[in-house]
Amino acid sequence: MLNEVLRQIEQRRRFLLTSHARPDGDAIGSALACAQILRQLGKDAEVVLHDPVPRIYQPLPFADRVVQADRVNGHYEAAILLECDSIQRTRLEGLENQFLISIDHHASGRPFAHVNWIDPHATATAELVHQLAKAAGVKISREIATCLYTALLTDTGSFMFKGTNDQTFALARELVLAGADPAQCAQNVYFAHSTAKMRLLGAALSNLHREGPLAWIWVTRDQMQRSLAKEEDCEGIVNYALSIQDVEVAAFFREMADGRYRVSLRSKGKLNVAEIAERFGGGGHECASGCSIDGPLAMAVSKIMREIRPESSET
Repeated sequence: MLNEVLRQIEQRRRFLLTSHARPDGDAIGSALACAQILRQLGKDAEVVLHDPVPRIYQPLPFADRVVQADRVNGHYEAAILLECDSIQRTRLEGLENQFLISIDHHASGRPFAHVNWIDPHATATAELVHQLAKAAGVKISREIATCLYTALLTDTGSFMFKGTNDQTFALARELVLAGADPAQCAQNVYFAHSTAKMRLLGAALSNLHREGPLAWIWVTRDQMQRSLAKEEDCEGIVNYALSIQDVEVAAFFREMADGRYRVSLRSKGKLNVAEIAERFGGGGHECASGCSIDGPLAMAVSKIMREIRPESSET
């Protein structure tokens, strides 16, 4: 499918690139890098996202060129959706009439586009974007390398998630040799949090519950408001519950405005949490996934734990 993606790109000039709402590091880094690759091929490329670039990714090259919008405006010959399993996940209106190219690495990825390049063996969508650049004969600049390295770093959980292998580190090495600064990339992601996020983290950890190898935490809308936290401040909080010794699976529940809960699931590798998330209409990686579920909180926790308990007891 890589050759087909290249063929479709060669036949067109103006591209829109996007990813899922509430974009993470792989979504942002891959979209920014892919857009610059297209520009080096002489194409017009614009990154359009429903939600703003999170604070920790704003230092990335080209991040200031991202357009935030609710719908597609302007004429494009094709839209490239990165790390996204459906049009709906983008929350962008107007994509239905575009020629769609999907580039994704999730096992839960679905062939919804006209051209679908889905490779679950890749550790991040950034790995596929890197393959695209090499196949197209595009030189990996320092800026592209920085975007791809950040995407790879975050989507592998700092190279800790299951599936990280020798190819992952080989790619990381190649990106560093191309100019990515691993220390600076890590500092931007892990040492640039807001005071609001730290307050929110404290609120979440005060709600910590533990049951054998399982741990879960949550925050309410009221706690979000009192902490002056934004939605992006919730990213990564679940990892603090997972960091507890002997905890194998962790969950983070965040109350949304409509009373539903957004659930982040993390695993140290013995349990495939993507399968759990898919049962509730979500998805993701074996060790990192998410979904949304109806409230109230007690019911949401009960439904998720009911699915995890029998699975974790078999590991």
